[in-house]
Amino acid sequence: MRILFVHNYYQVAGGEDQILQAEADLLELHGHQVYRYTVHNDGIKTTSPLVLAGKTVWNQKTYRSLRSLIREQEIQVVHCHNTFPLISPSAYYAAQAEQVPVVQTCHNYRLLCPNALFLREGRVCEACLTQFVPWSGVKHACYRGSRAASGAVAAMLTLHRSLGTWTNKVDAYIALTDFARQKLVQGGLPADKIIVKPNFVHPDPGIGSGQGRYALYAGRLSQEKGIATLLEAWRHLGDKIPLKIVGDGPLSSLVSEAAQQIPGIMWLGHQPLEQVYRLLQAAAFLVFPSEWYEGQPRILLEAFATGTPVVASNLGSMSSLITPHQTGLHFQPGDIKDLVVQVEWLLNNSDRLSQMRQIARKEFETTYTAAANYDQLINIYAKVRDNRLPTKTGLVVGSTP
Repeated sequence: MRILFVHNYYQVAGGEDQILQAEADLLELHGHQVYRYTVHNDGIKTTSPLVLAGKTVWNQKTYRSLRSLIREQEIQVVHCHNTFPLISPSAYYAAQAEQVPVVQTCHNYRLLCPNALFLREGRVCEACLTQFVPWSGVKHACYRGSRAASGAVAAMLTLHRSLGTWTNKVDAYIALTDFARQKLVQGGLPADKIIVKPNFVHPDPGIGSGQGRYALYAGRLSQEKGIATLLEAWRHLGDKIPLKIVGDGPLSSLVSEAAQQIPGIMWLGHQPLEQVYRLLQAAAFLVFPSEWYEGQPRILLEAFATGTPVVASNLGSMSSLITPHQTGLHFQPGDIKDLVVQVEWLLNNSDRLSQMRQIARKEFETTYTAAANYDQLINIYAKVRDNRLPTKTGLVVGSTP
């Protein structure tokens, strides 16, 4: 199969870039031809705000370039990862004009929320979820702290809702979790087009022993990650089980101070992936106290791969990723006392904790391996191709609006 990946790289590399590369490698490993149409947000630096706003809504250069590429390489499926802000939704129209189906992975909530995260001032915010025109995002300058930039995003979302772009120009959406799918449906995307396909971990790090007798947090040290809740909980838990913290970020100084003042807390700073895997394999459990919806945190999948149960806030994607008393436990987000209760339950039920390790690993083997992901991805491509047969009239579908 000849597949075209479309992606707008951010100025700061992130998980979406890694997922795109991993899926491309996976497809090529199975003999498919993967082409790439990419741009980089570094181009924003030399683009005037007015021109950038226009490109966010519609990029005519993208439209023409993609039509040519699709035609020349005889592309059979266009898979978009991120079209914001430089590629624009014109990518969908280009594919449809060439009678090629479009798959869009929703790594975040960009189609529903100006800042793509449902997060404002460190707290969950759904003000724009059901707004046809996302005025709240503009009012609060949710994108880059700028009302002008937020207005450009809002204009893009509003215009393409009006044109029916999200409904008629995309053949299938990939949501990473059941929770994300529910939000996309609430926001007005067609439910029959949204398929849940998670990310995957490859190569397999392997199951660990879990005999390190410590809890682990690995991730960004920032407010929305629930770091304050985590540290306060360990004031009550530090004499029962040590906590190792891996990562850095805006709250690094707070974590450093806590490591000096609270018994049992050890801050290890940033660590290479291999060392994170070793820490996961030996950890009794992972703590994930995030206080926003998240996308699909890779660290949770890596925990399952190493057989490490997860104690996570009962919010967003964590709600659907973790099955209580099977692959981990839930606690109420931001609730220090409840986090303490759940950790103490694990410490008092070592036999059950051991069983949960096996269940977590089984969850990985069933759902989050490269082999499982490949099968799901190819089935999605087959589905959109079967449902989008070329017209016999020769009529070009999807002209420039």
